[in-house]
Amino acid sequence: MTAVELLESLNLLDEHERVEAKRASEPGKSVLETVCAFANEPDLGGGWAVLGVVREELALFPAYEVEGIAQPDKITSDLASQCRDIFNIPIRVDISTENIQGKNVIVVFVPEAQPQDKPVFFKAQGLPRGAFRRIGSTDQRCTDDDLAVFYQGRQQDSFDAGIVADATLDDLSPEAIADYRKSRADATPDAEELRWSDEELLQSLGALRRDAQQQWKPTVAGVILFGKPAALRRCFPMTRVDYIRVPGREWVPDPDRRFDTVELRDPLFRLIRRAQAAVLDDLPKRFGLDEGELQRQDTPVIPLRVIREALVNALMHRSYRSHSPVQIIRYTNRLEIRNPGFSLKSPEHLGEPGSQPRNPKIAAVLHETRFAETKGSGIRVMRESMEQAGLTPPLFESDRDNDQFVARYFFHHFLGEEDIAWLTRFRDLHLSDEEAKALILVREAGAIDNATYRDLNKVDTLAASQALRRLRDAGLLAQKGRGSATYYVPTERLVLEEALSSNLEVLSSNLAEDLSSNPPALSSNPPALSSNPQFASDELARVPTRFDEELRNSLLDSLPGSLAARLGAIGQRHPPQEIRELVVALCALRDWPVEELASLLRRNPEVVRQNYLRPLMRDGRLVMAKPNEPNDPQQAYRAVKSQIE
Repeated sequence: MTAVELLESLNLLDEHERVEAKRASEPGKSVLETVCAFANEPDLGGGWAVLGVVREELALFPAYEVEGIAQPDKITSDLASQCRDIFNIPIRVDISTENIQGKNVIVVFVPEAQPQDKPVFFKAQGLPRGAFRRIGSTDQRCTDDDLAVFYQGRQQDSFDAGIVADATLDDLSPEAIADYRKSRADATPDAEELRWSDEELLQSLGALRRDAQQQWKPTVAGVILFGKPAALRRCFPMTRVDYIRVPGREWVPDPDRRFDTVELRDPLFRLIRRAQAAVLDDLPKRFGLDEGELQRQDTPVIPLRVIREALVNALMHRSYRSHSPVQIIRYTNRLEIRNPGFSLKSPEHLGEPGSQPRNPKIAAVLHETRFAETKGSGIRVMRESMEQAGLTPPLFESDRDNDQFVARYFFHHFLGEEDIAWLTRFRDLHLSDEEAKALILVREAGAIDNATYRDLNKVDTLAASQALRRLRDAGLLAQKGRGSATYYVPTERLVLEEALSSNLEVLSSNLAEDLSSNPPALSSNPPALSSNPQFASDELARVPTRFDEELRNSLLDSLPGSLAARLGAIGQRHPPQEIRELVVALCALRDWPVEELASLLRRNPEVVRQNYLRPLMRDGRLVMAKPNEPNDPQQAYRAVKSQIE
């Protein structure tokens, strides 16, 4: 590629993993780190560095401009010499000088090193500090896990193949080994290893390995897969799974708010099943009645296949070097899974074929027993399953700085009637289908970046960047960060439209109550209509909500987790039948006054009476707690006995 083409690519995109622009009046440390990163990054195919270019940060929309190089011949000579001498192996770069607008620019192409030559590193610094990887559009210093990726390509041992010094064969559970045999037989009934003894089987799986004294000892994989709970606690005290239920949509470090937490510690097969059961037991459910069936079916709002794959991915790819638990956090609007260990695969390539397992021994066992999908397809399967279920696409975040991977799965149904109605507010912008999807995702998740837009709409980097910039220029999104860290958040206009939508519902509910209780007299002199539409918006934005959030949170805390989650996920335009099912479920727990039900449902008490309580009483599903005193101010409602049973 020429320098002009490379600059065009940089200015069109928010990020570019294969192109780096630098001022570089001399071949200093920054340039050489980029050379090292391009040479190391697996499957990138190398990359280009453009020298003599500067980013104009003071512009409204920053872009790269040509500054030029005063002594190009000297710099090219020095750079070629340093690439030959400063690293542990010589790196042969392709260097050329081009003239743009009368200024000299240097283009450097760095080829990817062969697998047997990686990691490339600065000789003076050694490993791991002297090695770099290309992550997105940044050069990042390698960690021990990064080095493991390179060494796996050279058939070196992984961390999970290492011996656990203070473990013995007695630390392995016969029940866990039997569990593996059953799972393996279910997947492949005639598998040859099923006929072997336990010790031979464990050796073949890499669960046992000879130490320096030629004694068979459990490996990290062996203890994680087959260890007794006591051995797991002793050898890996923090490699448990914590299931946490948080009331609300955000983690608030408030000691006065209760978090329900369950700690799980077991051999891996049983741990996966227990974690899945904990999630399913607490997840919001959808109600359905198949044609010809008499009994309704309750299915989790997030597909079972997604839950299973998410848990397996977290436990299979987590870093067992890290002394931290996997956290499964259930908020009212989403399920969030956090596992220690960033993705060894570049975030830009998540969901593409091919896998870079951090724990190849553990991964092989999970694949053989069909706990995990075909290698490299887990992310793709989750995305497709969420799309088929009509849900918001999952979001994945790989955080190298904090060494963790975060996956978020939303309960929100994507592009339903509520979303379509909300999008009509932007009809003047003539949004494309892809841009409309992006706005819905931003409204639900609070931010979007280039990679998320690509995953959402199945487009390339250039199309995603152009669409996001159009939404930015339309005043709906605000751009934050730069390079690979660029992301977009909602602007005041987008937030105002969401608040206006909610307040319109409150206003209509209040109006319905006023009309039903005290109809106003018709005026012969109505007030003049405002000619300023912004004034109307301002007035609606100031309509106060009648819902006491402290009371509502207190009521939510007293409910079972699954019911609290269903209540937390409802919107102002939720289907009435689903709201009625929630009212019945609540009244099966205890007697409820209408004011408390209204607070939980975020609806006007009169709306609750007319739209939910009266229809349910007509259907014989609810009764008054004080039937002889229907107008009692303390009146409450309960589910009939048959509904509770």
